[in-house]
Amino acid sequence: MSEAAATKGDRGLIQFAAAHGYLWLFAANVVGVWLAFLLLHPGAGKWLGEWSYGRWMIVHLNWQLYGWTSLPLVAWLMRVYAVEHNGLGAFGRAAVWIWSLALVIGACNWLRGGSSGKLFLDWSGYAGVYFPLAIFFLWLVLAAGLVSQFKNNEGGSVLARSFKHLGLLCLLPVPAVLYLASGPTVYPPINPGTGGPTGASQLESSLAIVLILLLLPLALLPRNKSIWFQLCWILLPLHGFFCVLMGRDDVSHHMPLQYLGFASLVFWAPLVALYFRAFRWPPETLRWRRATLVWWILLVLVGLAQYLPGILDHYKFTDGLVAHSLMAMAGFTTSLLVLLTILLLGQGKVTLWLNRRITFWLWHGGTAAYILLMLVAGWIEGSSPGFTFLPGTLRNLIYLLRFCSGLAMTVASADWLLAFMPPWTARDYADAAVKEEKK
Repeated sequence: MSEAAATKGDRGLIQFAAAHGYLWLFAANVVGVWLAFLLLHPGAGKWLGEWSYGRWMIVHLNWQLYGWTSLPLVAWLMRVYAVEHNGLGAFGRAAVWIWSLALVIGACNWLRGGSSGKLFLDWSGYAGVYFPLAIFFLWLVLAAGLVSQFKNNEGGSVLARSFKHLGLLCLLPVPAVLYLASGPTVYPPINPGTGGPTGASQLESSLAIVLILLLLPLALLPRNKSIWFQLCWILLPLHGFFCVLMGRDDVSHHMPLQYLGFASLVFWAPLVALYFRAFRWPPETLRWRRATLVWWILLVLVGLAQYLPGILDHYKFTDGLVAHSLMAMAGFTTSLLVLLTILLLGQGKVTLWLNRRITFWLWHGGTAAYILLMLVAGWIEGSSPGFTFLPGTLRNLIYLLRFCSGLAMTVASADWLLAFMPPWTARDYADAAVKEEKK
């Protein structure tokens, strides 16, 4: 197979997997708008009978995580392991369909009231068996791609091949871990030490985000010699070792060592930006690369501010933490995934459409407005816990504006989904490119 044909083949499968991700983003946002409407008009909940707010919330969160957040990364893995290039395209498409079907099956289960009660680990019953099997099927497809690369003497240097083998080994236990963690016997949904969801170790999860930021351009872009590249890869394991030394004797948020440890993330904000400069980025990534870095810096700084004693006690279990979650998902994660999509697909119709200025600002404007509204609502709620439960002029106004912000984001996600519709003519593409360039 020629290099041109291999590239074209990769794009076909990669675009197919990414399209499913954007489909689930739109679907999850539609559910989110419905939830926002229910907060304004609770009586509308009677329209769908037992499909209550709580059940739709599970669907919304899991479609965002396992649909939108996961499938672009699945596309990236298929590129790394050259699935379609090695004649495995049909199996790759089957893996994507099986994954999406798992989300449909999961939604049916959650709307019927099935759930483990654990945030993002709601897989129970038949859905709890099917989804781990779907992940394992994907792992088999990736493993077949690696075997084909080995047989064809492809896959890069010895070091690159070693990392691919290591990656597969790390992914192998994921289905079993997901199945076991979703069960009732591993750990309780409520942490007895904090009164909140199980898991108080935010530092390690934040370092995992740093690891993803360092890995994504490394696997897709050529790089220049830069001291920041070496420095980041030296500091990351040292920072991880620091986390281990901190221990887990106290799960509260009042020990100085804990919030000082969280503050150690701040230096990663400029470091990641400098690390990105070590790579040769295509010009079409500029807008989303800037958005990713801006949201990343804001996420770290606002997260640290909300973690401090006094502030966290005021914001805990209020809409203020919803604001931080939205900053992480709708702001940072979405920007990163759109950036990843552009890197995977290169120049073309989809990339041009994803860079449309009006949609870009519609999404980020809606996200910023949503975050500010929830920060205000959370602060008021911290002083007056009944604020969000008792309808009032200010409360209703905030929730109406929240609904409008979510609607704007849903319209933006619908526009992105259109990018994966059947291709334009060459003339249409050329005219659109000229218009975008003039902007």
